[in-house]
Amino acid sequence: MPQFAYRARRRSGELETGVLEVADRSAALLQLQGRGLFPVAVEVARGGPAKAARPGGRGTAPAGILPEAVQELFKRQRRPRLGELATFTEQLANLLRAGMPLTLALNSMTHLDSKGISSAVSKDLKQDVTEGKSLSEAMARQPVVFSDLYVNMVRAGEQSGALVEVLTRLAAHFRRFAEVQQKFLSALIYPAVVCCVGVVIIFFFMTVMLPKFLSVFQDVKMELPPATKALVALSDFFSGYWWMFPLVALALYIVYHRYRATEAGRRTVDRCKMRAPVLGRVVRLNIFGQFARTLGTLLANGVPVLTALKITEHVVPNQVVREAIAKTREEVTDGKTIAQPLARSRIFPQLMIDLVKIGEDTGDVPTALNNVADTYENELATALRVMTNLIEPAMIIVMAVGVGFLLFSVLSAMFAITANIAR
Repeated sequence: MPQFAYRARRRSGELETGVLEVADRSAALLQLQGRGLFPVAVEVARGGPAKAARPGGRGTAPAGILPEAVQELFKRQRRPRLGELATFTEQLANLLRAGMPLTLALNSMTHLDSKGISSAVSKDLKQDVTEGKSLSEAMARQPVVFSDLYVNMVRAGEQSGALVEVLTRLAAHFRRFAEVQQKFLSALIYPAVVCCVGVVIIFFFMTVMLPKFLSVFQDVKMELPPATKALVALSDFFSGYWWMFPLVALALYIVYHRYRATEAGRRTVDRCKMRAPVLGRVVRLNIFGQFARTLGTLLANGVPVLTALKITEHVVPNQVVREAIAKTREEVTDGKTIAQPLARSRIFPQLMIDLVKIGEDTGDVPTALNNVADTYENELATALRVMTNLIEPAMIIVMAVGVGFLLFSVLSAMFAITANIAR
């Protein structure tokens, strides 16, 4: 009968080790739990047979193929939003801070209301940890929920013995990004609503109301003013070919997304976003703040600089900046500091480069990066207000020009008819 070496904790928290001679790992876990112990690690004793199957058949899948239970989880579990992930992380950190063992904390998480994250996620984490895996290893098996950033920070927290502090920082990190994201979306809601309402009103007026009104002018045998002729032609086009507008919009959408899917397309679109008037400043502040916050958080929690740069490269949503980070990572591998390759990329602002260099000189790069992130997030809030304040009058001017053209075209025709009748 195979032997299994185990490490488990008593209810008092003391660590107990030993060897069990049982049929398989499942039986070993049941025996430990029956003795009132909380398993930390259960492994085949040295010289024992090959690793047994995982409980519930999860270890019976062929190498390289995910178990069916995990595949079913991935099918129904969407990627959580930043705020949802922050709430989940806060709940886990609070349970661990209260002194609850990790397995019990994960078991409690299955009963807590974590919006956006299925309870099956906590159940699988608990099962993996109970079988001897670390929390970071268990989370790495669920990439739909936990990103490389999350897993590496948890791993660093486990190695440093500061898992609770790392989870707290992670929750604050995701909460901060969720707030920035919400500000950005809120700044665009009002202009988007006004634009949509304006388009609908103009379309209705041009296709339904205006043709009935202009039929009066067409019955009059006289030359209409040029503005009225243009309005009549425009109204006829809208009335006869209105179906072309959704088709053209759909075609443009498909072409854009196919072009955006190519590497050259992503680079071109992202560069245009960064250089666009008004919007470009908002995009740049958001990207550079996200870069500084992510890299600073990773370095502050003990993640190696090359790993931190690689993770940050995948987190930043801009192809141009990603390529600059990749180039920076290659040069850092050669033994250079971060500030020098950042400066050579000609992408990152001088303020960031100067503060990073100061952080390198003082030996505290994470604090320097977090200060940069704070600066850019404050500037981003101001830039969003400025953009919103500029969009509102611009849209009012456009609507006023459109309405003014309609009124001028109709009134000029009425004045022409009145003058003709007076003769």
